[in-house]
Amino acid sequence: MALLKRFSLLIIIVICLIAEAGAQDPYKVMDWKTETMLRSYLLQRVHQQYDMRREALTTAMLTPAGIIHYRDQCRQKYLQLLGQMPEKTPLNAMVTGSIQRTGYSVEKIIYESRPGHHVTSNLYLPYGKGPFPGILIFCGHEMTSKATESYQETAILLALNGFAALVIDPMSQGERVQFTDSAGKRILRGSTTEHTLLNAGASLTGSSVVAWELFDNVRSLDYLVSRPEVDSSRIGCLGNSGGGAQTVWFVAYDERIKAAAPCSFITSREREYEINGTGDGCQQIPSEGRELLEIADYLIMFAPKPLLILAGRYDFVDYTGTVDAYRELADVYTMLGEADKIKLFTGEDGHGISELKRESAAKWFRKWLYADTSDITRDINVPIPEKETYCTSTGQVTSSFLDEVTVQSVNLKNALNLCETRSKFMNQNSKEAVQEKLRGLLAVNSPDNKINVEITAYEEYPGYELQKIIIRKEGEVPLPCLVFLPQSKDIRDTVILYLDHRGKASVLKDSAFAGTQTGKGHVILLADLRGMGETAEKPQANDPKYYNSEYHNAVLSLHTGQPLPGQRVRDIFSLLDYLDSSSDLGRLPVRIIATGPAAMPALFATVLDDRIAALDLSETVKSYVEITESPMEKDWYSYVVPGILNYFDLADLVTLRPDMKVGYLNQKSDGNGK
Repeated sequence: MALLKRFSLLIIIVICLIAEAGAQDPYKVMDWKTETMLRSYLLQRVHQQYDMRREALTTAMLTPAGIIHYRDQCRQKYLQLLGQMPEKTPLNAMVTGSIQRTGYSVEKIIYESRPGHHVTSNLYLPYGKGPFPGILIFCGHEMTSKATESYQETAILLALNGFAALVIDPMSQGERVQFTDSAGKRILRGSTTEHTLLNAGASLTGSSVVAWELFDNVRSLDYLVSRPEVDSSRIGCLGNSGGGAQTVWFVAYDERIKAAAPCSFITSREREYEINGTGDGCQQIPSEGRELLEIADYLIMFAPKPLLILAGRYDFVDYTGTVDAYRELADVYTMLGEADKIKLFTGEDGHGISELKRESAAKWFRKWLYADTSDITRDINVPIPEKETYCTSTGQVTSSFLDEVTVQSVNLKNALNLCETRSKFMNQNSKEAVQEKLRGLLAVNSPDNKINVEITAYEEYPGYELQKIIIRKEGEVPLPCLVFLPQSKDIRDTVILYLDHRGKASVLKDSAFAGTQTGKGHVILLADLRGMGETAEKPQANDPKYYNSEYHNAVLSLHTGQPLPGQRVRDIFSLLDYLDSSSDLGRLPVRIIATGPAAMPALFATVLDDRIAALDLSETVKSYVEITESPMEKDWYSYVVPGILNYFDLADLVTLRPDMKVGYLNQKSDGNGK
């Protein structure tokens, strides 16, 4: 009881210090600005990976054979990142209406890219005798999607110049919003939010929103070439902004495309991440950086087919990166003897497919799909009002088809259907094999015990010594910690490693901490894992539309092949190594208390390291299925480990430590995905 009172006095003293210091945090360990530490660490890794990519491309550029080998390697890595694509099933296509315009008609078309999952599109058909070359038009992130004036004007221009143009609503846009109420009205702010939330759930089974959009577009091309008016040997595609991203993924995947014109997307991924941060969930695939894939590499996979890059000099998409990517591609095309098949058109404007850009695209397609370099027709009709472009009766597939299969429902179904696969994996593999798979998914290598400990300050309190320390390990982010040591070594019986996702200061501000965790001879180690507490980013560093307080760092981590939970496991190993470095502390059992996004790394670390004797978790999940059950919850990207549900769920991993019980407080589920 006396010890408890002394530690309670310590808490009171420190709280008083907080009041005296105002905004200054008396628990701050590092004497520099720390809110950008994790971002800096991750960007350095991005630069290292792309340095390796540049070296590989430079070597490949020595010969045409080298480029072909490089291109084929890139395609192989791309296909592996995409994961297994669904089997093709009947499209069940239907034309729900048509509009006759001067020089062309517009058909309203619905088809199923997967059973029960409907795609809405408009087909602009020239009058006259076909078959005509076909063009796929991929829309950017406008909620009006295929009805957006600039996309209509692009389709009309192409139709008047002899092309059958299919404009497709991407998922989460136009008539394909996934999160809607019973009346079909969207319940989230827009497509970028939907894409991001859906991508978290898809990633758990090794898929992605990129793969979803890609497969929708593959099936759209399947429909387009099924039309008798379309010449399947002459197919092109173009897209703007988010549609430019879709174009990049598509031309690298589907060999039926003979010419392409991506707009307002082509740049350097490396520069974009550094300057503008990461985009939404449809803008990248996890582990691209680990596989050394740049945006230009997807277009190298398309080489040497005709490629027109459309850009705006004043676009927020980094134009310097655009020029860098174009120069790389021009060198590749030149090495392959096809220098005339690549071109950069720069508009003196910003983001979007402006008039001059779409006219440049029309000329490009006329040149390569018609062998015609004469001038184009420019007599454009007035675009159609949005409601007149609707393919469905209600304007949304979710309200028009009562049994509509949404992306989130497929994510959940996939997660649940893998239960038997996970059970088989656990039953057929040893503990060591499961641990090895977990290390691989987390990008956690064998622990390196070499650490450096810097004591930045210490104070004496009745019965206690408080140390401020920084734990460093080569190649890792420094960890700021507070260590409370009972002055009498004889009463030290346990180390409490407290990992609160809000930070160590939050723990000490909670008066319940003193009553529950002290007074029993406990050594208390309060640590901020990377990106938490003292090293957390400022809230304004992450757009709230992404529903994650550390979204950019989480996506950068996934890009480099180092999921945030895995990086934080490495932090916990460093903390355990620190304890082992002390002859006094290394002999004591370690109990971890972890909350929120710090809890899952603590569980992973416990599975991988027997030095942890007890574990208590709160404000966390007991099953990864919860992420697919509740996709609109915040901060899921802090938990995501791509592909993990193909092997095991959290409850499966707990069975690897039968010697200890995992305690859960304030959990969100019962661990069975319910």
